[in-house]
Amino acid sequence: MLPARASAALLALAFAAGTARAQDTASAAPPAQHSIAADGSKLSEVLNAAAHVEGPRPFARFTGSTTEIRDSIVALARAQIGKRYVFGGSSPERGFDCSGLVKYVLSLLDISAPRTARLQARLGEAVPRDTDDLQPGDILTFGRSRQGASHVAIYVGDGRYIHASVTAGRVIETSLDRRGSSLVRAWRGVRRLFTPDTPGAPADSVAPPDSSTKKSDG
Repeated sequence: MLPARASAALLALAFAAGTARAQDTASAAPPAQHSIAADGSKLSEVLNAAAHVEGPRPFARFTGSTTEIRDSIVALARAQIGKRYVFGGSSPERGFDCSGLVKYVLSLLDISAPRTARLQARLGEAVPRDTDDLQPGDILTFGRSRQGASHVAIYVGDGRYIHASVTAGRVIETSLDRRGSSLVRAWRGVRRLFTPDTPGAPADSVAPPDSSTKKSDG
């Protein structure tokens, strides 16, 4: 069973998506929306933003399935596009670095993640680095040294991913097809948080508590 906060987030996203579709087809003024999240709360602001981002609408129906949880991760990540890059940042107000973005998005669904890219690269379970097999919500890991991952991103489908980019200075969505990109060349792995045989629950293998003294990375 999903944690209460995660269930509320998923239901709110489902409601927002359904309301948006109704507005597209109805000429009359739409009824007022009533969010499950408290008015004015940070979660309410994120869910409202997620309901208006470009891309496929999440939740054609609400069943609490793995697919829908992945869709919610994508929607919440897209809601952060344009937020500034700040080393050590982990909130929309202050800004994000790469691991701060991943930790923040997952925390909105009550999914615990460590703070650094190196440890986030041990979340869930490893899957092949094959673009044909990637699933929305997968965590992409990047790095060139033997010390482990130094950058992480959230895969959103169609060969694209969202990350807090040092170069761009903000959270962006970009393509894995950019073969000339130094970051794409440093792509080293994929971590899957949800598997088909464990719907609505994180994969069994999770990272240990973050004992690193390094505050952040990305």
